[in-house]
Amino acid sequence: MIRLFAGPKRLTLTLLFLSVIPIVMALVRLVQIPLGALPDDSLKFLTVPLWHWAHALGGASFGIIGPLQFAGVLQRRYGRLHRVLGRVFMLAGVMLGGSGLGLFLQVPNSATPILDCARVLAGLALMGSLGLSLGAIRRRDIARHKAWIIRAYAIGMGSGAVALVMFPIYLIKGAPLEGVISDLVFVGAWLICIGVAEAVVRRTAPPVRPRPGVGTAMPTVTTPAH
Repeated sequence: MIRLFAGPKRLTLTLLFLSVIPIVMALVRLVQIPLGALPDDSLKFLTVPLWHWAHALGGASFGIIGPLQFAGVLQRRYGRLHRVLGRVFMLAGVMLGGSGLGLFLQVPNSATPILDCARVLAGLALMGSLGLSLGAIRRRDIARHKAWIIRAYAIGMGSGAVALVMFPIYLIKGAPLEGVISDLVFVGAWLICIGVAEAVVRRTAPPVRPRPGVGTAMPTVTTPAH
């Protein structure tokens, strides 16, 4: 399964596929929120429109820019554009995670504590991963920077995997899942997405070269016979 994600082009196409639903939803929200045309299940966010709009803007920008950065084409041919988009990507991720925590604190939620805890942890983990990736790139540690960026993207856009799981269940059942079962499926799909990202990181990580003198056998020296 992980072979599907091997290589920059395959990884980019896979991320775009997994992120289509949350990106489209975020773009729709960017129009709906200023017009006050939110669906019934999102009317509770009318009390904090700026937080909600920031969350949609951060999610759409984060979802679109991420795969472009992972493709490697911008880095090889358009290094300056890659760096500029990288800064926008980081800002969008912070906006996505921070606004998610703000929405959690200010909007009453009918979800169970399972989903509430998952959302808080996801917001904190997203911003923490972005911080670690920033620290790595400042040290010129490209491999660690890339690894933490992939983890951040999986955390931030994990709802794409959730939608791919929930939608078939809705088609089969004729109604959405509710209550604890819904939250368990939601969190489980999110964790699977994060787990796949971790597997990709480990598979694409450069081999660790042993330091001289560590774990290497000392050469034998033979003395000539007299």
